[in-house]
This record gives sequence, C-alpha cells and structure tokens, in this order.
Amino acid sequence: MKTILSKQTRIRILALLAAFAAPAAIAQGFPSKPIRIVVPFPAGGAVDIVSRTVGQRMSEQMGSPFLIDNRPGANANLGADLVAKSAPDGTTLLMGANGLATNVTLFKDLPFDARRDFAPVARVGYAPLVLVVAPASPAKSLKELIALAKSEPGALNYGSAGNGSSQHLATELLRIQTGIDVVHVPYKGGAPAITDLMGGRLAFFITNPVEIAAHVKAQRLRALAVASPKRIAMLPEVPTFAEGGVPGYDASVWWGLFAPAKTPKEAVARLSAETLKALEDAGVREKLSALGAVVDPLGPDPFDKFFKEEIEKWAQVIRKSAIHAD
Repeated sequence: MKTILSKQTRIRILALLAAFAAPAAIAQGFPSKPIRIVVPFPAGGAVDIVSRTVGQRMSEQMGSPFLIDNRPGANANLGADLVAKSAPDGTTLLMGANGLATNVTLFKDLPFDARRDFAPVARVGYAPLVLVVAPASPAKSLKELIALAKSEPGALNYGSAGNGSSQHLATELLRIQTGIDVVHVPYKGGAPAITDLMGGRLAFFITNPVEIAAHVKAQRLRALAVASPKRIAMLPEVPTFAEGGVPGYDASVWWGLFAPAKTPKEAVARLSAETLKALEDAGVREKLSALGAVVDPLGPDPFDKFFKEEIEKWAQVIRKSAIHAD
C-alpha cells in the first residue's frame, strides 16, 4: 500500500535531512580558502610567535594555508574589532590574549563586545608572571618584600608597561590581597622598567618570564616568586607565590584562538580539535616552552568559561584600584 505524505510532512522531513547533512558538508568542505589568524600585536612579540608556531602546525595538519595578519593598534582593540566584524565562516580567527578580557572594563566605548562578538575556539596556554627585584634589594624572599612594604607604606615603587597593562593589574591584585601600600610607576613598555629596576630606581617588577629570565640567570635580577600553582620549567628554582606566603595569587599572560560569533559550531569544533592536536606536537611544545609558556589547552566550552572568569576577575581589580587605560 502506497503511503501518501502531506506537503507539510514532506517539508519537515526535508528540513531534518538538511539539518543532519549540514554538519557533514561543513566538515568535508572546510576550509574552502586559506585561514587567516589576526594578531593584534606587532610581529616578533610573544603573541606573534605563538600564532606562527601553532598556525604552521595546523596548516600542515589540515593541508590548508594559514596566514598571519599582524594588526597592532589601540591596545589590541584594532585587530579584535576586525575579527569581530569578519564573516563568520571559520576562516578568520583572532589570537587573543589576556588584554581581550581586561579591555572589557578598561575601555568604555569599544566598537565590539568581547563577551558577545566572539566564539572561543581553544586556549593555547599561559605564561605565569614573575616578581623580580634588583640584586641589591634587601628583600631576599617574597615574605621579606611584603614585610618591607608594610613597614614603610608608600615608600616602595613598582614598574609596569603602562596603565592597565598585565604588570600593572598583577601588582594591584597583589596589593589588594596583601594590603601593601606601593606606588605605581608606568613606563612605555617593559624594557625601560627593567633597566630602571636594575639601576635601583624601582623596588620591584612583576612581568612575564621571557623578559627577565636571561637577567635572572645572569644574576642581574633576583626572582622572588612565580604566579603559578606550580614552579615553571624556565625558572625551576623560583618558588610560587603560595610558597612565598600568598596563597591563591594567580596572574599570567595567556593566548587563545577566537572566531567571530555565529561561526558554525562544526567549524569551531574542527578548528578546536586541530588546535589541540597541534599542541600535542613535541616541536610546538618546545617552542612555546621557550617563551616560558605552560601548554594547557582548553576546548570551546571550558575556554569560554575561563574567558568570562578572567573578565570578571580583572574587572574587580580595575574597579577597586580605579585604573584607567592610557
């Protein structure tokens, strides 16, 4: 007996078949053109190196070109805005860093909403910040530095790469957690701050390990603590903040890939899987380790959770310290 289906029923069946076929079609045909990773920082920096290292390996895996597009400017907001407004087809990605989370609160009139306009793809990893002092500093440990700061409120100063930088926010977090009273001295970049620290014009500096590792090994600086749950391979002799008497203190620079919002979930899932696969490669891990990075990948959902937690965590620090971007 021949079954006659109504027009409405046929339409429903065709819609269901299309829904099931779509993911397979996207998976088989993606990517249909080269993938561009927008780096909102100049070439040669840590974010650029991370992007090129991971992108090259993903290109080899996927058999598709990966192009690095450096778009520095406006505190990394220029490149982020470009990706936020790109076609959501999975072929334009942003290599975001911690500033993507802190800029949400630091800037009041951004042309994009980082919480709404991006789809987290995968976190690559992070590099915990390190607190350093000059060799002549009377503080031989983190506990001694904190005790010194409390004994002389307002007498110790610290450097940063500018208002709202990771160094500034990390030190304000330390100030809030320990109750110390220290004076902020902003610089235009980390290099001049390190120079003044070695010259005795700053009391301490919290920054990423790549900037100071060579100075520490040459004994031009003394590292007192690393802001990570565990000691890091680059500076294995340096204790954690928890070991130094400040449990729960965590401050790092991190990197991760974002796609424009509304990018098909299948494309995001494919990109995430390829990113995680690339991070298993020994050569990739070795290059990232040389940057002081801890390779700690996260897929879309846990990375999204991490990103939103970072926004809230640093928003509290920014508001309590009344920090404004330069």
